[in-house]
Amino acid sequence: MGGQDARLRAVVSLAQAMAAAHTPRESWRAAALGARDALGGNFAALSVWERELGLLRVLVNEGERAYGEEEFPEDETYPVHQFPEITEFLHERWAGGGEPNAWVETAAEPPGGGAGSDRAGAPPGGSRGRVAALRRRGRGCCVVAPIVMHGRAWGELYVARPVGAPVFDAADADFATVLASVVAAGLVQTERLEEVRRLAFTDPLTGLANRRAVDMRLDEAVERHRADGAVVSLVVCDLNGLKRVNDTLGHAVGDRLLERFGSVLSLCGAMLPGALAARLGGDEFCLLAVGPSADEVVAVSDELCLRAGELELGEGVACGVASTGDPIGPMRSARRLFRLADAAQYRAKAARSAKPVVAGRDGAVLRLADAPPSAPHDRRRFRGRG
Repeated sequence: MGGQDARLRAVVSLAQAMAAAHTPRESWRAAALGARDALGGNFAALSVWERELGLLRVLVNEGERAYGEEEFPEDETYPVHQFPEITEFLHERWAGGGEPNAWVETAAEPPGGGAGSDRAGAPPGGSRGRVAALRRRGRGCCVVAPIVMHGRAWGELYVARPVGAPVFDAADADFATVLASVVAAGLVQTERLEEVRRLAFTDPLTGLANRRAVDMRLDEAVERHRADGAVVSLVVCDLNGLKRVNDTLGHAVGDRLLERFGSVLSLCGAMLPGALAARLGGDEFCLLAVGPSADEVVAVSDELCLRAGELELGEGVACGVASTGDPIGPMRSARRLFRLADAAQYRAKAARSAKPVVAGRDGAVLRLADAPPSAPHDRRRFRGRG
């Protein structure tokens, strides 16, 4: 009974601390400190999933920090493809109903080898990146609790104990799930402060960047290309089969398909440092990358097509790529790159290609992008034609 009373007091204390916070940083700090103390850890962190960049961004580190860890780090991020449970395992958990539970990871090898995550509801196979981080920072175990806001993964709460301390158990994981719910409720206040700014540049269904954000970033990217020759690449995707899903299964199911593909796009975009993942509207999406080579972008586009083809609903994706790293001619404006990527995507759609079509590597794409429409109703009204 005493243990239950202590945990109840810890929940109340966490809720009160977050309610008293007036700034985002105060809210993040209250969440981490409250969870650390409630779970008897020596370190806690709060991270947010930046879907449009495919990154887990650490907002705050509290407690006994390892070398290089800062309380409010400016740029401590981790590509989500190194921690796929937040985009894959957890998504499937709540897609089937209910909320995803917290789980425990340990730095020690489990019996028979493996990633060290055979405890308390860990994802199948675990996250080798997370286990390696435990060992690198001298921590013995951690409990990871997903934070879900508005029915979507927002980020995660992470609490660790040092080597030699008792390992978190299933009861701790259950309690961490409760704490994450309290943190989510407290963060809503902070979210509201940012809502106006975020909505201006975010697609409300998928959480990815929107067309306005892409236009601004692409203009900046083309200026940088002109200034220092940085490679700018644009991947335009058309999600196949959405109309069929909407017509036969309903728009709610179609929206889930769009959300699921948005998660896949975010995951693949994380493989290109700094890439922006966006929904342009309807069934059209894009990736904008500045810096990676054309070959790297095409390789990620291949992976994107493969993963899209494995989605339970839909019929894969038609993908077109245009990059200044390929022979596509002078890049006088952002609109030309959009036209080329559109034309490549149109060609992929027409050919029902399971792989991306790349402008500059398929001569027909350049002719298609630069030729005038053959009729007023021609579908090839590529972005930027005016």
